Amino acid sequence: MKVVNAEQMRDIDLRTIDRYGIPGQVLMERAGLCVAARVAELYGQRKVVVLAGGGNNGGDGLVAARQLFNEGAHVRVFLLVKEPKLSPACLLQLRAIKKLGIPVEYRDRIEAKELHSAVVIDAIFGTGLCKSVIAPFAEIIRFVNSSDVPVISVDLPSGISSDDGRIMGEAIKADATVTFGLPKTGHYLHPGAEYTGRLFVEDIGFPRELTGSEKIMIEVVDRRDAALMIPERPAFSHKGVYGHVLVLAGSRGKPGAALMSARACMRAGAGMVTIGVPEGIAHILQSMVVEEMVLPLPDDGEGAFSTDALEKVLSFIAGNVDVCAVGPGIRVTAGTRHLVSGLISVSTVPLVIDADGINALQGNAGILKTAKSPVILTPHIGEMARLIDMRRTDLLAGLVQTANSFSPDFASYLVLKGAPTLVASPEGRLFINTTGNPGMATAGAGDVLTGMIAGLLGQGMNPLDASVLGVYLHGLSGDIAAEEKGMHSMIAGDIIESIPAAFLSLLRPE
Repeated sequence: MKVVNAEQMRDIDLRTIDRYGIPGQVLMERAGLCVAARVAELYGQRKVVVLAGGGNNGGDGLVAARQLFNEGAHVRVFLLVKEPKLSPACLLQLRAIKKLGIPVEYRDRIEAKELHSAVVIDAIFGTGLCKSVIAPFAEIIRFVNSSDVPVISVDLPSGISSDDGRIMGEAIKADATVTFGLPKTGHYLHPGAEYTGRLFVEDIGFPRELTGSEKIMIEVVDRRDAALMIPERPAFSHKGVYGHVLVLAGSRGKPGAALMSARACMRAGAGMVTIGVPEGIAHILQSMVVEEMVLPLPDDGEGAFSTDALEKVLSFIAGNVDVCAVGPGIRVTAGTRHLVSGLISVSTVPLVIDADGINALQGNAGILKTAKSPVILTPHIGEMARLIDMRRTDLLAGLVQTANSFSPDFASYLVLKGAPTLVASPEGRLFINTTGNPGMATAGAGDVLTGMIAGLLGQGMNPLDASVLGVYLHGLSGDIAAEEKGMHSMIAGDIIESIPAAFLSLLRPE
């Protein structure tokens, strides 16, 4: 499903009204009816308090109030903006509910007894909010958040930026949010995702030509999308069909990174996996593997790859390997910098670069523009900040913008790991993942993802689809592991063991 920012949503609204002749009041009516239907579905016939702002978001809330009143609910409307400041559409709805006898009061504060046993409809601010929330709205929002009442927000929790999910001073923490046409990026980026609660995306009549426009380059990955991406397994096939992946990983003290990446690669469906490790630790891996093969490579004497490793790796890749993953646990040394930069410049097979492979590019990211084959980078926030020499706080404040600009600028696919993980392509497309949980914040989880993406690439998937599906399956595997183990006790190995269940979950009909 495509995802929009405030400007894109505003454009869809205006074009729907101006080009297609669908009146704004019709859209508002349908939006309000959708909100009312969700309130009734989730909370039944309870007391309802509508907090209405002065814009069209407030108008949506007033329509919901009218519908719920007609259905027999006890409804009160607290208007937080005086009538002279209401938008024309909101004022029209206010006049309608007054004629029905629905109680309407202007308020700049609320008392606890007024919310007792009520469902609150938050219709204060919508997607157009562009400045910090101030008094009296801030105090009212804080009071609602401190009250033990369910809250359903209209379009977006009031006070959340629709573009990046940040809190604009104060924000409603909703139990559920009903949005219209398309979800907004602020619904999925933290802290907005936490404040949104359950998200319902309702069709209120926007033309499909607008909501499906190719100009909307951000999409959210859902179960159906992921299921359709899974590569087929023809009846007449053999291990060579599913790719030979070389995983360059590990160093003294970190052999587990290599093993986890390789096992995840196998579980993701690769036909064969060879683990390339410094020869000083090769005996450790040799004693631990079963399905995987081991390739000892020149060692610098300190348990890491030497500068001589590149030549042997390139010789092994030639005519023998379909995908190369590099980085987990390799440490940053002169040898690993030489290995990573050399692979980027010379390799003719797709590369997945993670962890210290990315750290080895610090100060040399421009070499990515010289790559002879597709490159997928899988940094976490800290690694990304070092790679592009940006402060972590600045990066977190502009994740979507950074991802969208990095991939085209450096001709690379970017998997920016976080909550949520973002996948960006050189063509300007960006995907927001919807799986995963805090239990995955554990050592080795990133190594697992590297292996999974490489394994999917080995089966012939294109880099973007392999990244998107790999991220989704990785998160889904983590979700399955969390159900079985609990988030506190999860380790990366649990994610690997849950990969088969994740595949089966997607392959079964819903």
